[in-house]
Amino acid sequence: MNVFYSPDYAGSGYAFETTRKASWVAESLGVEPIHNLKLLPPDPLTWEQLERVHDARYLMAVQSGLPLELAQSQGFSWDAGLWPMVLASNGGMVAAALDALRHGVAGSLSSGLHHARRSAGAGYCTFNGLVIAAQQALEVGAGSVLILDLDAHCGGGTASLIGEDSRIWQLDISVDGYDCYESGDRVQMHLVPDSESYLDSIQTRLEELLRSGPGFDLCLYNAGMDPFEGSSDGALRGITGAMLGSRERLVFDWCRQRRLPVAFALAGGYIGEHLDAPGLVALHRLTLSAAAQSERLWRESQGRSGPRA
Repeated sequence: MNVFYSPDYAGSGYAFETTRKASWVAESLGVEPIHNLKLLPPDPLTWEQLERVHDARYLMAVQSGLPLELAQSQGFSWDAGLWPMVLASNGGMVAAALDALRHGVAGSLSSGLHHARRSAGAGYCTFNGLVIAAQQALEVGAGSVLILDLDAHCGGGTASLIGEDSRIWQLDISVDGYDCYESGDRVQMHLVPDSESYLDSIQTRLEELLRSGPGFDLCLYNAGMDPFEGSSDGALRGITGAMLGSRERLVFDWCRQRRLPVAFALAGGYIGEHLDAPGLVALHRLTLSAAAQSERLWRESQGRSGPRA
C-alpha cells in the first residue's frame, strides 16, 4: 500500500499538531513499520491545480504572505515554509486518490484540509485537498466521488466548494458543530450526540448512502482522530481508541466489500490533558493499520479484476 509523505509536510515554522504530526507518524513507521506500507514522496500541486478550486488572490497571499491577514486566514502564523508545505501535503492527497483508483487503497499523511474555502483558509486548513483530489479523480475518468468525513468537526469548507457539481457527494459525521452547514441530497451532515451511538450512526448513514447515492468510483476518507475522548478539541466523552479502531475497520471493510477504491488523509487530532504526542501517533496508526489490512485483503480477493475504476 502506498502512503504519500514528504518532510515538506512539516515545513512551516509554526509548530503544532497539524504542521508536525505527519513527521511524527513517518518517524514512527521507521521505528515500527507496518507490513506492506510504503512511504512515497508526492508531486507538489501546481498553480493550475490549485486555481481550479481556490481564488488566485488567495493563492498569491499564501505564497507571498501579503496581505498578511489573508495569508494567515487559516489561523496560524505565515512564514516562507507554508507555501511548499501546503503544496506537498495537498499534492499528497491528489497522489493518494489517483493511486487508489489504480490499486484500491492508498493514503497520505496529510491534514488541515476540510475547512478551507475558495477565497480564504479556516480552522487550520489552508487549501482543500479533498475537493482538489476529487476533481483530479474526475478528470482521469472517475464518474462520481464520495468524500467521507469523520473528523470531529464539520467540513463546511468542503461543502461550500462542492457546489453544484453533481459528481461529488459528501457524507460528514461529526461530534462537534464547528463549521456546520445545511445538508442536502449530495452534501449530508450529521451530528452524533453521544459516544454510545457513534459507530451505529456511521454504519447506518453509510448504508443509507447506498440507497440514495450513485455507484461511487472513489471514496476520499478524512480520518480524523479528534473525536477521541482525550483530544483537546472536538472530543466526545466515551469515544475510546478501541472504538476508533473499530471505526477504521468498519470504513475500510465497507469500501472493500463494495470494491470501492479509497484514499485517506489523517485529518484532525490534537494533544490534550489525556493525550500526548506518542498517543496521538498511535491513534493515527489505527488508520494506517486498517488500510494496510484492507489493501492486503483487497489484493487477495480481487486478484486480476482490480478496483472498479
